[in-house]
This record gives sequence, C-alpha cells and structure tokens, in this order.
Amino acid sequence: MARITLSHIDKQYPNGYVASRDLNLEIADGEFLVLVGPSGSGKSTVLRMIAGLEKPTGGTVTIGERDVTRLPPQERDVAMVFQSYALYPHMTVRENMGFGLRLRKQPSDLVARRVEEVADSLGLRAMLDRKPAQLSGGQRQRVALGRAIVREPKAFLFDEPLSNLDAQLRVETRAELARLHRRLGATMVYVTHDQVEAMTLGTRVAVLKEGVLQQVAPPMELYRRPRNQFVASFIGSPSMNFVRGAIERVDGHLSFMAPGFALPLFDDAVMKTGPVVLGIRPHDVSLGAARENGPRGVVTLVEPLGSEQLVYVSVPGGADFVAAIGTEQAPRIDETVALHVAPNAVHLFDPEHGGRLALGNVGSAQQSTRAE
Repeated sequence: MARITLSHIDKQYPNGYVASRDLNLEIADGEFLVLVGPSGSGKSTVLRMIAGLEKPTGGTVTIGERDVTRLPPQERDVAMVFQSYALYPHMTVRENMGFGLRLRKQPSDLVARRVEEVADSLGLRAMLDRKPAQLSGGQRQRVALGRAIVREPKAFLFDEPLSNLDAQLRVETRAELARLHRRLGATMVYVTHDQVEAMTLGTRVAVLKEGVLQQVAPPMELYRRPRNQFVASFIGSPSMNFVRGAIERVDGHLSFMAPGFALPLFDDAVMKTGPVVLGIRPHDVSLGAARENGPRGVVTLVEPLGSEQLVYVSVPGGADFVAAIGTEQAPRIDETVALHVAPNAVHLFDPEHGGRLALGNVGSAQQSTRAE
C-alpha cells in the first residue's frame, strides 16, 4: 500500500471549466479518505487524476515515493471501481475477477488461488461459475470489488460505487466496504455526494466546493467544528439551521438577535457585538409549550421517521427551523411552540465570508476575520 500526495493540483478544461484549484491533500498509507461535495465540486475529477484518467493542468500526484503525474493508468498500480460495474457479460464471475491477473500473465494456479480467497471474503464462492446476468446488482458490485482486490494494488479508488444500489443494499454494501478496509488495511479513496456515506465510511473526509478544498478532517470534527458555513450546511442530516442577525448586549448579557428571534448566549469577556450568521443543528433544538421562554414559531410540517421526527417551525421574521426530536412529543400542524437551544450548541459564522468565528471574533465586518 502507499501514501498518496496531491500538491497544488489545478485542472482546467479547454472550455474554461475549472474542476480543481490549488488542491493540496495528503492521504496516509492505509487511510480510507472520502471525497465529498455537491455535483460539479470536482471530486470525481480529483479521483480520475489520481488514477491517471485525467491529466492535471498543474501540480503533482505522488503515489508512495514516485511522481506519477504523467504516467498512464496501467503504470500507477491502483485499482478503480466505477459507478457502473463494467463486468464482461460473456465471462463468469471467476473469469471476471481473475481477468486483471491473467492480463499480467500471472501463473494460472496463483490466479485461481487469489480469486477463490477473495470470493470467500466477499461471499461470492457459490457464484463463481455464474455470469453477470445471473447476479443481482449488489452481487455484481461485489464482483467488481473482488476484481480490484485480487490485484493487490497500492490503492483502491471508488467512484460512487453504491449509487446504483437500492437503499437497503447500499447500507449492507457500505458496511461490507468498511469491514473490507479494516481487514485489508489498504489505502482507499472514495468519492460520493452522499454525506451519510462519507461520515460512516471515512477515516477522514475531504469536503470540496467548486474545485476548492473546504476542509479535511475526521467525520465528527467536521460535524462539530465545521470550518465554514458551506461545510456546516453540507455535513449533517438534516442540514444545519441558519439565521442572519447580530450579537447584541441586552441588559448586560450577550444575546443573538434577529427579527422575531432572540437567543441568550454564554457571556464571554472578549466576545464582540456585531453581525453574524447563527447555526444550530436540528438535533440541538428541542420544543416546548408556547408559554415557555425562548423564540416562538408555528409548526408547518411534521415528518415521522420512526425513532425520531423532523418538525419544521416557521419563526416570525422569515426564518425556518428544523428540529429533530423524539417521538414522545406529538406537535401538531399550526401549533405555536417555543424553541429551546443550549447556548453551547450554537455555531457562529462570518456573514460576509462564511468562515467559522471563534469567541471574541464576532462583529468584525470592519476588520479582518479570524476564521478558524
């Protein structure tokens, strides 16, 4: 296995579209790194540049100690699993899985042994003599995985490999991939637009937007300390609630104030007053009776999800909140409720640049932002 290093990677297509801007990223040996972002963020292009299927406009790609920037894919010793299974329909599972080794003219006994070992690990032993048309979608995806594993490459690259599977099979195959990574200890780079996949699979997650790396960190650090408002909105399901307003000192205490919305904050001797964007995770919002203290709003929608329910609340002034609460409450449409938020559960962002604000760095619209 090997470390993968991307240094100052740029990628601009002839039509002017920029897929990567000065990307610097180091993927440790044995790490499972997930590239995540919305459509058009450049995540698949970055993966294809690691594989050698795209050439960067600038910068270098290193695998292990070797600069592979200009090397063709077959000389990089990486295996790529695509969204489509790309299996040969006329070949059996056994032949599909061993194709890469036979292409490298490996001894037939070695090919047979490796195929059977990997088939056992993926639960494919009973299907080795079937053809792809006789397999389910999940089984075909496992064959595609097996074909990559038998090669024992330096790194595995996955381009949205689960997107063609149904919901239950995605969960099962996702767990299978996580177990496979623990067993192999292999370097894996995985592309997805699904942030739930990113959070559950990645050792670290790299968030991209319009070709620019926004943050790379372990999943829970992204969730608890997003570097900017984009990361905060993209990571977490349902998405973080945002309200534009200002930190003001009311009766000697600091509060967040917006039209129809007021929230007391922890006092901090160095916190400045001024404009901010307040962020609150839906799971950090609880609901109380209308007579209780706190911002009030009207319930507009309730979505029961089994173990919890999502309650949509419209607050005077135009702000809409989502609260993820337990099923012991039964809020009704058009009911007025109070929103309860712990002061230590809030996130503050610069209203102009979107960077996360530390305590003491609020209200710096007239000065440079010290975003974390």
